[in-house]
Amino acid sequence: LKANIFIIAIFITILIAYLSLMKVPNIPIKISFLDKIEHCIAYFTLSLSWFLYFYKKPKTKYKIAIACIFFGILLEGLQGTMTDYRTADYLDMIANSVGVVLGLITFNQILKKNNVYLQ
Repeated sequence: LKANIFIIAIFITILIAYLSLMKVPNIPIKISFLDKIEHCIAYFTLSLSWFLYFYKKPKTKYKIAIACIFFGILLEGLQGTMTDYRTADYLDMIANSVGVVLGLITFNQILKKNNVYLQ
């Protein structure tokens, strides 16, 4: 099971990096803030997958949260510097961070519900 969670976490990490840096076609209809919701969901999923993989290491959950937030900041920075078809957006960074925080809250609730105490 742990190996499967690891593979899923790696896959999600690579997928987010790919989707963040790929060239996207112009979308004729834009829904306000739908992009931010997508960012939040992506980073919620990313962080939760890594929390679940490392759940037996109590002190790592905050390190994982910080790493996921920095990953989002890094990818936004790369969008602005390495591509000419994407731009860095601080609101995306905030949405990414909100997703990570929601992932941490959800993870803590899962632990609490299952009577697992981790600091």
